[in-house]
Amino acid sequence: MATGLFSVLRLVPWGEVIRNAPKVAEGAKGLWDKVSGRPVPAPPPVDDKVQGQLQAEAHAIAKLRSELQATETAVSELQAQMLAATELINDLADQNAQLVQGVEALRRRLLWLAAVTVLLGAAAVAALLLRG
Repeated sequence: MATGLFSVLRLVPWGEVIRNAPKVAEGAKGLWDKVSGRPVPAPPPVDDKVQGQLQAEAHAIAKLRSELQATETAVSELQAQMLAATELINDLADQNAQLVQGVEALRRRLLWLAAVTVLLGAAAVAALLLRG
C-alpha cells in the first residue's frame, strides 16, 4: 500500500507544483478581488408617465414587474453564491499552497532520513566487518 503511494508521489512533478502554487494563490486572490468589488446593480427606474398611459395594460405590467423582481432576486442570490464560491476557491488555493509547502518539507525530511539510514547501515556493516 505504501509502495503504491510512493510510486504515485514520485510521478508528481513537485518542482512545477511548487513553482505554480504562488500563481494559483495569486490568481484566486485576483478573482476574489475582482468579484467582491463589484457593486450590485440598482434596478432601473420605472417611468410614471408610461404607467399612466398604459392603464389598460396595468395587469400585464404588474405581472412583468413581479417577474422582474423575481429575476433580480435570483440574480442577487447567484451573485452571493458566486462570491461565496470565489471565497472558497481563494481559501482552497491558499490551503493548496500550504499543502505543497508541507509536502515539500516532508520530502526533504524523507531524503534526509534515507541518507542517515544509509549512513547508519554502512556504519553497522563496517562495524561488523571490523569485529569479524
